[in-house]
Amino acid sequence: MRIAIIGTRGIPNHYGGFEQCAEYLAEGLVKKGYDVVVYNSHNHPYQNSEWRSVKICHCYDPENKIGTAGQFIYDLNCILDLKRKDFDVILQLGYTSSSVWNWLLPRNAVVTTNMDGLEWTRSKYSKPVQRFLKLAEKLAAVKSDHLIADSLQIQTYLKDKYGREATYIPYGAELFDDNDTSVLDEYKLRPFNYDMLIARMEPENSLEVILEGVAKANLDRPFLVIGCAKTKYAKYLKSKFGHCKQIRFYNGIYDMDKLNNLRYHANLYFHGHTVGGTNPSLLESMASNSLICSHKNKFNCDVLGDDALYFSTPADVSGHLQTAKKSTGQYATMMANNRQKIKDVYSRENIVNAYANHFEAIVSQARKAKQYVAIPNQKEISFQLKNS
Repeated sequence: MRIAIIGTRGIPNHYGGFEQCAEYLAEGLVKKGYDVVVYNSHNHPYQNSEWRSVKICHCYDPENKIGTAGQFIYDLNCILDLKRKDFDVILQLGYTSSSVWNWLLPRNAVVTTNMDGLEWTRSKYSKPVQRFLKLAEKLAAVKSDHLIADSLQIQTYLKDKYGREATYIPYGAELFDDNDTSVLDEYKLRPFNYDMLIARMEPENSLEVILEGVAKANLDRPFLVIGCAKTKYAKYLKSKFGHCKQIRFYNGIYDMDKLNNLRYHANLYFHGHTVGGTNPSLLESMASNSLICSHKNKFNCDVLGDDALYFSTPADVSGHLQTAKKSTGQYATMMANNRQKIKDVYSRENIVNAYANHFEAIVSQARKAKQYVAIPNQKEISFQLKNS
C-alpha cells in the first residue's frame, strides 16, 4: 500500500505537533511494510530524498517570503504533485489551507483527514480569518472520504456539527527513562529547582496567565519558556515580564533527549493549551514523568483526569508554584498513573497500529465499493449483447 502524508512542514520535526506525528507515524508504517511518502517544504532543514526509509518529496513553499499566504501555495504544490503519482491513501494532517484545494485531490486515492482541534476558536486570528477557518473546517469535514479525531471531544463535535463519524486516533509518545542530569549543565539548572513550559507563543496557550502567576509567586528559581521566542507575541511577553529575572525564553528545542531531560528534572511542568484535542506535548510530558500543572478545560481533563494539578488564573499558578514540590514524592502516584496511560493507550506503537488498521479498512471499503458498482454494469452490458 502506498501512503502519502501532507499538511505538515515536513520531517524530521523542526516545528510542532503534526510534524512530530508525521515523523513517528511514517517511520512506524515503513517498518510495517508500507510505502510512505511525506511531503516537505522545499526549505526544510532536511534536504535528502529519504529519511529512515521514508521517501521525502520537497515542494516549493514561499511562506518565508510572503507569510501565511505561502501555506496555500505550498499545499497546492503538494496536491498537484500528488496528482502525478499513484497512491492508495492520502493522509491530510490538518485542513487550514489545504481544504480550499480538496477538489483537486486525486480521486483514485482514499482521502482521510486528521481534523486537529477547533482552529477557528484560536484568539490569535482576526474575525475574518476565523470565519475562513470555519469554512475550511466544513470543507474538510464534508469533502474528505474519512475523518480522524485525535480526541473524543473532537469526535463528538464532528458528529454533532456535520453528522460525520470520525475514527478516534490520538497522538502518541514513548516512555522516557534515560534521565541524565548532565543535560542540565548547558542551561545552568539543578534537578527539581526550576519550572517550565513548552508551547508555541500564542495567546490560547495561556502563556500570559502562567507568567503572571510566575511573577506573582516571585520565587528564586528559574522558569523556562520554550517555544519560538522571536514571534510578535513572544516579544510582547518578553517586554511585559522583562522585570522578572527568573523567566528565561528559549527558541524551540527539537533534540528529544534534551527536551525529555528538561521535563523529567523540572519541578512543575505547565501545560496551558486551551484549543484542540489530545496535545502531543502533553503526552510527552506524561511520558517524561513530569508533575503536570494543566489549564483546566475539557480537552486536558479528558487525558489527565485526577493525575494533574490544574489552573485557571494567575493566582492558581502562583499557589501551585509555592506549594508543589516534585522531589517530596507526594505526587508519585499521579506521575505513575500518567506513565501507565502512555503505555496502555498513547504509546506510539498503539497509534501506528491504529493508523495502519484505519488505512487497511478504508482501502478495503473503497475497493469493495468499486466492485459493487462495476459488477451490475458488466451484467447490464452482457444482457444487452445477448438481446441485440
